[in-house]
Formats: sequence, structure tokens, C-alpha cells
Amino acid sequence: MSSKSVIMVTGGSGLVGKAVQWVIENTDDKCGKREGEEWIFLTSKDGNLTDPAATKAIFEKYRPTHIIHLAAKVGGLFGNMAANLDYFRDNLLINDNILHNAKEFGVQKVVSCLSTCVFPDKTTYPIDETMIHLGPPHDSNYGYSHSKRMVDVMNRGYHDQYGCNFTSVIPTNVFGPHDNFHLVNSHVIPGLIHKSYLAHSTKSPFIIAGTGKPLRQFIYSRDLAKLFIWTLREYKEITPLILSVPEEQEVSIKQVVDSIVKAMEYDIDYRFDTNKADGQYKKTASNKKLMDLNPDFKFTPFDVALDETVKWFKENYETIRK
Repeated sequence: MSSKSVIMVTGGSGLVGKAVQWVIENTDDKCGKREGEEWIFLTSKDGNLTDPAATKAIFEKYRPTHIIHLAAKVGGLFGNMAANLDYFRDNLLINDNILHNAKEFGVQKVVSCLSTCVFPDKTTYPIDETMIHLGPPHDSNYGYSHSKRMVDVMNRGYHDQYGCNFTSVIPTNVFGPHDNFHLVNSHVIPGLIHKSYLAHSTKSPFIIAGTGKPLRQFIYSRDLAKLFIWTLREYKEITPLILSVPEEQEVSIKQVVDSIVKAMEYDIDYRFDTNKADGQYKKTASNKKLMDLNPDFKFTPFDVALDETVKWFKENYETIRK
């Protein structure tokens, strides 16, 4: 990276954006802020990224040299199932506006955030970076999934036609401080943390949708933030890169619930509502390519990361997104 860099992070007030900001401000190692870097963390107050004119105005104001693109319309299983078209259209607009303006303004590098849901529903495991376009995604969130796949298509197009250095990463399930703890329109860990908290405080049943059997790899947001910064500075390819804990750290939803109850330090019983959908059973991802390129990276143990997340949730309950 050049000696004078303006690094713009879209979605700067979200889970990963806040984690990137925390790492930049609190880390002294190779992931910390470097001399000559200015970091800009965008929020929705800066402008509507689905609007071409508003997006162009943001680029004119900040003149970024590098971008970590995190902004997206996101939601949980049931939110996606209810509005697949909205998730497709809004994310397509956001991504097109960011990448088009990045090209127009001569941005040196863009790292966009995808999701493991881009992978085919019918596939072999573990999934890797070569398998993204080999079949349709799971039907529950096809709108969001296809919009994210198109980022890879656009990155390739901008590189082939204009020589742009646009790439993307594919995190597995992310959790941590500053997550969205909404009871319905959230991802699994923050939603379960909030439900367990309310079940304890209201003396009501703690009921979890599904069977508890699906398997997931969870990555701590601050670990992911460090990997985003490493990708921005060191990753040389246009093809996406999976950012994930190892396969052997995959856990079931039931294991997650047990860990949350333990971290909450509550004496609480729970049960599963097996009449509710589980969603995709597994999405096991290989992090072999990542570890070949960055072999010294150390992931925060799941229980440690979950304890820190629960502690942050309790301390900030009155102001969190819920």
C-alpha cells in the first residue's frame, strides 16, 4: 500500500465494521493502523448506498484509495425467506454502486464481503473457493446468495476489462460485540443470546427454532477483522478467499445453545421447536488456502470469544441493536 492511504469501510457501524475499527485502534501488531493511513468508517448517515447519486457523493467527499466493503442488507433465516426479492435487489444495487465508483475514482483495491450461503446447496464438503458457481444456493435465501455471487462476477469483469484490483472474502458465520441482537431478523448466536437473556429475566421458556442438529463454523468478529486487514494488505488474487476457522471447530446449534447458557451463567432450561425449519444442515468450509497463505494466524477459542460477546451484550443491553 502507498504511504498515503484513505481506507473507507462501508458498513462501518455493523458487526464487522466495528470489529475492524476496534482492531485498528487497539492492536499494535501487523493488523494495527499504519503511519500514513486514514480510516473512514461509513454509516447509513453518510448516504444510501442503493442510490447512485448518494454513493458518488460519498466517493467525492472522501476520495478513498482502498475500500473494505461490508455494507449489505442482511437478515436471518426467516427474514430472508419472507423477502428474497428485497435482499437480491438492495444488495445488487449496493454492490454495483460501490464497485462502479471504485473504478471511476481509481481506487487501488477493494475487498468485498461475501457469505458461505453463496455456495451450492447440493455439494460435497468441505466447500472451497473453486465451488461457488457449481449449482444453485439453498432456496431459503436465494436472493441474498445470488446478489453476493454477483460480486465475484463483477470483480472478475472489472479486472478483465479495466485491470481493477477488486477481490472478495467469504467468512463463515460471524459473531461478536456490536452484533444485531434482534429476536427474529438476526443470525443464530446473537438471536439466541438475546432469547436466553429474556427467558431468564421474564421467567419464560427458552425455545429454539429447529432441531439443534445443523452444523456451523463460527468466526469471532475481531479475528475476522484482522483477516480483512491482512487481505487488504497482502492478498494478491481476484478470486474469493474463504475466511474460516478450521473444519474441526464446526459445532452444532445445540452445542452453541449449551455454550450460551454457560456463558450467561443462568440456571435455565431450554427446548427445541422441531416444527420450525432448520435451514441448510451444514456448510462446512475449508480454510486450507487461507492457512497456506497466512500460516501463523491464531483464532480466538470459541468459548473465549463467546464469553467476551455475552459480556459485551450484558454491559450494553440498553443501547444494542435489538
